Amino acid sequence: MAERVHRPWGWFETLATGPGYLVKRLRLTAHQRISLQRHQQRSEHWVVAAGEGVMEVDGACIAAAPGVTLLVPRGGLHRATAGATDLEIIEVQLGEELREEDIERFDDDYGRVVKSRFNL
Repeated sequence: MAERVHRPWGWFETLATGPGYLVKRLRLTAHQRISLQRHQQRSEHWVVAAGEGVMEVDGACIAAAPGVTLLVPRGGLHRATAGATDLEIIEVQLGEELREEDIERFDDDYGRVVKSRFNL
């Protein structure tokens, strides 16, 4: 079983990795959301596995429900928010560099926004 990495909004675990891809399972606790963020080195494809909420990319919002997908282009500003139930997303990352340090946060409920040359 994959190791769960806990975050203030819930947790994630890595399911698979290979050259140019990384697959994660994210669980957002009810009424929590990830930071409004973007990535310079990767694109992402989200598939909702369970729960409900809202997913957004570049200002467009869609209802999150099992089977709904969202494509997040490289550089796309995006966020997921869980509704009244936990929201589970399978995330496929594609790119040459796939690391947590490629997260640029613009808004965060947990105080993790760090000003950089990208978001001044």
